[in-house]
Formats: sequence, C-alpha cells, structure tokens
Amino acid sequence: MYPLKFKKHFVEKIWGGRGFEEALDMKLPTADNYGESWEVSSHKNGMSYVENGSLEGKSLQELVDQDGAALLGEEIYNRFKGKFPVLIKYLDVNDRLSVQVHPSDEYALRVEKEFGKSESWYIIEASEDARLIMGLKEGITKEEFLTKAKANDFTDMFNIVSVKRGDFINVNPGLVHASLEGSVVICETQQNSDTTYRIYDFDRKVNGVARELHLDKASDVINFNEKPEITTNDSREKIALEGAQKEILVRGEYFNIDKLMVEGVFRDEINENFKVYSILEGEGKILHSGKEYEIRKGDTYFIPAGLDVSVEGRVEILKSFL
Repeated sequence: MYPLKFKKHFVEKIWGGRGFEEALDMKLPTADNYGESWEVSSHKNGMSYVENGSLEGKSLQELVDQDGAALLGEEIYNRFKGKFPVLIKYLDVNDRLSVQVHPSDEYALRVEKEFGKSESWYIIEASEDARLIMGLKEGITKEEFLTKAKANDFTDMFNIVSVKRGDFINVNPGLVHASLEGSVVICETQQNSDTTYRIYDFDRKVNGVARELHLDKASDVINFNEKPEITTNDSREKIALEGAQKEILVRGEYFNIDKLMVEGVFRDEINENFKVYSILEGEGKILHSGKEYEIRKGDTYFIPAGLDVSVEGRVEILKSFL
C-alpha cells in the first residue's frame, strides 16, 4: 500500500463554471462548464481509478473488493460491510445550486437502496455577494411547505446566510440547502451517496425541459427544525503541532475533518483507518517509505489504513477520516 492518487471525474452542471481553473489550478477537459470534480469515489456514477504507482488503472471498488480491510481499516471495512463509506468532491457553484435536501440512512436505504447523504462544505473561494440557503425559517410546517412549494411560491420560506472563504458548514440530512447569489468553490466530504431531492430549480430548463422535482420525498425527509452548523477561520480553535497547525472542523458518525496548515515537515499520526488529503493551497510532498509524492493545490491523495506518512512544504490540507 502507498499514497494513492485517483483520476478526476469531472461532471458538467447547469450551475457550474470554470472556477476550478483559477481556484484549484485544474485543467478542465473541454470548454464546457463543470460543477463537480469527483476526487475519491466508489459510486457507480463516478468511479475513481488509480493514476499513480503499481496499482494504476485499478478502480477504488476493485481495491476494496480485493483487500478492503487492509485498505480501509478492519473496523471500517466491517462496519460498512465492505462498501466504501465516503465520497470526496470539489464543487464549482457558479450559478444557483437548486434548492434541495438529502435523506438519512434510514430513509435512503429503505427507499433508494443506498446510503443517506450527510455532507459538509468547506468554502475555498467565495464572491463578495455569496449567499446560501441553509434551512427553513422557523415555524414552517410540512403542510405549509407542500402547499407553497406545489404553488411555486417560496417567499419567506428560507433561512439565508452569507459565506466567505474559510467557512465550514456541516449539512446534516434533512437540512434544506442551496446557493442563492454569487459564486462559491467548495470542498465537499459526504457519505457515499448520490441521492438528492430537488425542491426548486429557479425555473431553469435543460434542453427546453425543466429538471425533475421531488417535493413529496423532500417533505418526508426535511427536518423542519434543523439549523446549519457553521464555523469560520476566526471562530475555530488553532491547535499547534510540530510542523503544522490544526483546526478541528467536525467530528461525526460518517466522517471527521481536520484542517491542517503545514509549514516545514509534519509527521501525521498513523490512523488505523484510511484518510484523504484534499490539497487546498500551496505545494510540497507526501513522504512515505523513502518515496516522495509531489502535491499541489487541487490534488487529492488517499492514504490507506496504517500508513506512516509525513507532509513537507507549505500547504493547506483538509484531512477527511473515520
């Protein structure tokens, strides 16, 4: 086992743009607008394939099937019954992301036959006017929601927040969310799921056809009292480590995330389970077993369970782990 880099899976979106080029130094495959780059995924809608080292060309699912306990960590492999538990993406929301909500495990496994979708957003870049919908206003009931939504009337329904670079939002299942104004580039860590219930799409059409809405399912899974969990660069505690500074972004059932600001040489703890490094800024190297793996912003590396790795350079990293 060694640090794995996967080929990016780009997804065109009606709300996407070209923000990956400037914010993350990515080379986009065509002149189209892209909304997502799937970085680490075993989902059928965007499978990851190794692009470095002796495992080049193998899919993440193949690796899990062949030696999942060693790759993921025995506890994680057993807990998720041999399925890869998370999905790491970058998002470029250049236009309005549809108003949507995600189901919990209980609902999604019963209705959609896949995991629910707990997710988190780290804001890499945001325009000055960036505003998001995060939750419903107090007092909105399921009956009122359905009545107004089916009439395409969303006045005074949503809680709206302004965001800036460095903000972190934990988006629990049941929290209605969307982008409303401006543009944002996001690093998203989520459960391994592609289930989204669309509530409102700002009356847009793709090839002359409005995208499907899912109002009844959405109303089943909305937590009408759910509030967003938002932290900022200023509000988070800074923890000094040798060669780095750490901020704890979230601890949860489905994923944990730390932000690491490395300056010099930082030897990371040896995790019993896998971890993923999303490189947000800077450049440097991952060091493992006498080998060096170059890293720069926009890169993502999967670190298999139990690997002893260090990071050298001046880099900002989101570390997602279980």
